[in-house]
Amino acid sequence: MINKDVLSIILGGGQGSRLYPLTKDRSKPAVPIAGKYRLVDIPISNCINSDIKRIFVLTQFNSASLNRHIKNTYSFSFFSSAFVDVLAAEQTPENKTWFQGTADAVRQSMHHFLSHDFKYALILSGDQLYQMDFAKMIEAHKNSNAEITIATIPVNAKDAPSFGILKTDHEDKITAFIEKPAADLLPNWTSETSAEMKSEGKNYLASMGIYIFNRELLEELMKNKETNDFGGEIIPSSINTNRVFSYQYEGYWTDIGNIDSFFEANIGLTDDIPKFNLYDVDNGIYTRARMLPTTKYSGTLLDRSVVAEGCIIQAERIEHSVIGIRSRIGSGSIITNTYMMGSDFYESLEEIEKNHIKTLLGIGERCVINNAILDKNCRIGDDVKIIGGTHLEDTETSTYVVKDGIVVIKKGAVIPSGFTI
Repeated sequence: MINKDVLSIILGGGQGSRLYPLTKDRSKPAVPIAGKYRLVDIPISNCINSDIKRIFVLTQFNSASLNRHIKNTYSFSFFSSAFVDVLAAEQTPENKTWFQGTADAVRQSMHHFLSHDFKYALILSGDQLYQMDFAKMIEAHKNSNAEITIATIPVNAKDAPSFGILKTDHEDKITAFIEKPAADLLPNWTSETSAEMKSEGKNYLASMGIYIFNRELLEELMKNKETNDFGGEIIPSSINTNRVFSYQYEGYWTDIGNIDSFFEANIGLTDDIPKFNLYDVDNGIYTRARMLPTTKYSGTLLDRSVVAEGCIIQAERIEHSVIGIRSRIGSGSIITNTYMMGSDFYESLEEIEKNHIKTLLGIGERCVINNAILDKNCRIGDDVKIIGGTHLEDTETSTYVVKDGIVVIKKGAVIPSGFTI
């Protein structure tokens, strides 16, 4: 089934500087997550699971790998109207600049959207981790006769100053909005939440950056070229002039805004009962179908770890780590609290001999790695020690970056044998 009333628009975000160096050569939605997926797979999968199968992904930075991933992943029947298309920023006679914000990205792409029939535009972020049934949100939007519906999540007083906070009345109509309020203002910004949320001290409603707009209103709003951002401009101004409602969501949701949150989201997948459930039969996450062999282990102790397919692992121990596709880890190595993204290809013995490759793809022998992210196609030699933690200052070299105590080995970097971080 396809919900023909809804068109989904996924915002790829800007340059993604807070996720650097993971965004050095790729757009933020293309960043690998959970060992085998890309960030963009999350909102796309949520849409597909909600029978929303007409999806545009808007991006402007380093979009080549994102284009390739979407082309190789999301193919629907020739007899279906379903599609997932990437719209990169483009110059036209009317628009000669880059996207200036979330609303400007939608404005510059409106001519593509308007060639389709739809009643509601579902606008999503491309860098959030959550599982949500949008069909329920759309139903609530219709039942309240809303013009705009904003997905909100209850937060506590500690987290509220980091979000845009909305205030609602007894009908869930939004009456006021404040961006990142100071702690002393919070007593005036409480809203009605469920008994469970109240018991956890979550009395404030934060915007999740997920919106439903009626088509007619979106067309009208996009005519104003002075407004470039949904959260900072369009939503606050619309509250006083339009029917804007809140749709409360109480499940797991996190914004992958920086290296620290990205690291925590991935390592959290190794918990006994992870908050983000990759094993949910009704809300599966889709990605590129790869014909990879099973993972092979030899003498390895595994504890609370997630390992993707196609790996060859001889490590001594892997704990609390996520190991991505085609990873190779040599004997005697100890990997803890680490996200290893894996490799895009295998190296054959013939290639290794022909090209005189000394440092192989993956992690060598007798390495110790803790509190680290290893981007795709890294080459870590033997006897390497990478020990992240708060003892390390933020820094950048040609092969790695340290942010908030997390060591990020850059994509394709070569770390020689015996090296220590």
